[in-house]
Amino acid sequence: MPKLDICFSPELLPLHDLRGKVAVIVDILRASSTIVTALGEGVSHVFPVASLEECAALGQQHGCLTAAERDGLPAVGFDLGNSPFGFLDAGRVVRGRALSISTTNGTAALRQSLAAEAVVVGAFLNLAAVAAFARAQGRDVLVVCAGWKGQFCLEDTVFGGALAEQLSDDFDVRGSDATLAALHLWQQAKPDLAGYLLQSAHVRRLNSLEASQDFEFCLRLDAYADVLPRWQTDRLVAVSV
Repeated sequence: MPKLDICFSPELLPLHDLRGKVAVIVDILRASSTIVTALGEGVSHVFPVASLEECAALGQQHGCLTAAERDGLPAVGFDLGNSPFGFLDAGRVVRGRALSISTTNGTAALRQSLAAEAVVVGAFLNLAAVAAFARAQGRDVLVVCAGWKGQFCLEDTVFGGALAEQLSDDFDVRGSDATLAALHLWQQAKPDLAGYLLQSAHVRRLNSLEASQDFEFCLRLDAYADVLPRWQTDRLVAVSV
């Protein structure tokens, strides 16, 4: 039986062997949620990069949209910040466009996880797609929580617990204390996910930036249930599951 494990922070990735595994990159607030939304709303593919310089260079090279954020705020000189609503604005044409994106935590976590056999992006918005992909692969899964500047984030870990619950019949979700802890957190949070996560430091940080609308949107379960961003060569594309 394959195993599901949770990496609470990219700082802990050196403790894990990613070879042969599925890496699920999660940054609920907000990079993974934004990427899922972008592809769900018709963006053709996404270049997730660690640095602002590379993000801008890709925009020029490919003529694509650029999105960037640092410390929760939109970075100066880019088309968009790191809000899913940038791709829901009826006045903005995104369908068929490529996107280059760089964020404080999520895109860096993804770039650090490319040794895995398969790399996908997970959020509450596409939980069902992530679970279906993991089952179809039948490989060990490592949920890589982006956290906040190397530190633990409650919302990313709770997502890991939600995925563990979805996969509990097909995966070993009790062979790791990290997964067991995440599962227990999800079971506490599940009856009132928003209310539970309002305790989170990162949620309070985001809401202090007047981004509570983003918080509420990012907790919608399976709003994009058939959207699975998967790393292919040098980009994320939406694949069928």
